[in-house]
Amino acid sequence: MADDISGQLDATKVPRYAGIATFARLPRLEDVARYDVAIIGVPFDSGVTYRPGARFGPAAIREASRLLRPYNPALGVRPFDDQQVVDAGDVAATPFDIPQALASIEQRLGAILADEAKFAVLGGDHTVALPALRALHRQHGPVALVHFDAHLDTWDTYFEAPYTHGTPFRRAFEEGLFQRDQCVHVGTRGSLYAPTDLADDSAMGFEVITADEVGRAGVADVASRIRTRLGERPTYISLDIDVLDPAHAPGTGTPEAGGMSARELLGILRGLEGLRLVGCDVVEVAPAYDHAEITAVAAANAMYELLSIMALDGGTRSGAEQEGSK
Repeated sequence: MADDISGQLDATKVPRYAGIATFARLPRLEDVARYDVAIIGVPFDSGVTYRPGARFGPAAIREASRLLRPYNPALGVRPFDDQQVVDAGDVAATPFDIPQALASIEQRLGAILADEAKFAVLGGDHTVALPALRALHRQHGPVALVHFDAHLDTWDTYFEAPYTHGTPFRRAFEEGLFQRDQCVHVGTRGSLYAPTDLADDSAMGFEVITADEVGRAGVADVASRIRTRLGERPTYISLDIDVLDPAHAPGTGTPEAGGMSARELLGILRGLEGLRLVGCDVVEVAPAYDHAEITAVAAANAMYELLSIMALDGGTRSGAEQEGSK
């Protein structure tokens, strides 16, 4: 942890609508000597199969994050004070060559890990989860994986292309990047191509908690099931914003009816306190289809909860110090 922690701009001195739009108005990486977590944008959407536009997701999430405050009362933690969090800007990933883009993303994320820090990715389409898992594998070996999504994303190819936003976890399985039987999909729903989609997914070791199951079992039970399945292994959480119902996240590339509410999602994330979270992403925000920043606000708040889990994993807790929000 950094010796001299630099936090958010003070909203009582600089209005929230002013200043550079870093995530949550946090310092830039170059403004601090050391850091614990780097938030990094990956404006890449060359792997989409329906609506494009997630390349503009990082900027939209940053803009929507201006209202995030320094204390999380639900978890009793100060995610920006109990760890040094910085905004590391964006990866300059080419939109014309997917393998080259994935290599660039992996290299940039690897540099953050080399600084003995964690990363939190703002996507971008879901293809970006693959280079993130590749970078983590070099440091941690196979990680546990929590995948929030309407879709399985374990399909093989689209038009014979192996790298798309519907295939990252098939490729990750083939490369041994996550731990079989310590992986889970949460919030899946909607139509499939064939029953073999589920059979193939099961053969990769995934447990599936559908959106219907979330509704029946409730937030606390789902969070408990996830924690039990993952154990104490280093964990990656990949969160496609289309896990939410289109009423809560209209601005996304492949919306599916019947999803979770924003409140359910945030509740499950808060219930994952205690995970060894070593990296995460929030992806598939496509602001051209958004209304009143509904999707971007949900994504920013989901990332806030993920950063809070990381802060708790660092061992510093401030739950007894409830102070007024800035």
